[in-house]
Amino acid sequence: MADENKTPDGAAQPGTTGEGNQPVAAVAPENKTGGNERQGRGGNRGGGGNRDNRGGGNRDGGRGRGRGGRGGRDDQQGEELIEKLVHINRVSKTVKGGKRFGFAALVVVGDGKGRAGFGKGKAREVPEAITKATAAAKKKMVRVPLREGRTLHHDGTGKFGAGNVTLRSAPPGTGIIAGGPMRAVFESLGVADVVTKSNGTSNPYNMIRATFAALGEQTSPKSVSQRRGKKIADLLGRGGASEAQAEADAAAVTE
Repeated sequence: MADENKTPDGAAQPGTTGEGNQPVAAVAPENKTGGNERQGRGGNRGGGGNRDNRGGGNRDGGRGRGRGGRGGRDDQQGEELIEKLVHINRVSKTVKGGKRFGFAALVVVGDGKGRAGFGKGKAREVPEAITKATAAAKKKMVRVPLREGRTLHHDGTGKFGAGNVTLRSAPPGTGIIAGGPMRAVFESLGVADVVTKSNGTSNPYNMIRATFAALGEQTSPKSVSQRRGKKIADLLGRGGASEAQAEADAAAVTE
């Protein structure tokens, strides 16, 4: 009787292949391997997306908080500034692919109470150039003494390059007699009555610089009296005014 545990000739034993009775390779099926690779790649991509999202969110959030902080500091100061766009210049540069355009902006900024400044900015887009010019103007604001808060204390001249301007104080009701860039300066400064004349050039940059050079030479009776150790009434009385009129004018001087 044949042993039941023996296998017939030519039959494959368990754990072997039919040809040559070679052992089966202990490898995972292709579909399982492919699934593992896809899962691994998908997991890596998912992880990369998480890292990108976390990094991008933090960077954008930080910039947003920075802008909000600067705006908050301006609001806390309570300054309501008057911004005047004086001039925009467009320039082009010819490159291999065509023309590349840029813009330069000239802006005057003032608080309407005797402080004003000007600045310029350059960028590829107009809004960005205006923003840069406004920021530069706020950093270079100067204080100009005003008589009665409406006009200049005395006449003055300013020169820069080919620009030559003349400024004259005016009685109430005269208005701002100035054109172009000079009008923007006096409107932002808070001057209500002034007469001006510009000679030599119409370049807005030189006109603005000449105007600020003239405003920088303005002095008030109060500052002169402090420098010379005199009374304001004594200085005003030398102009031919009576003593009572000089005392009244001295009492009206605020800066």
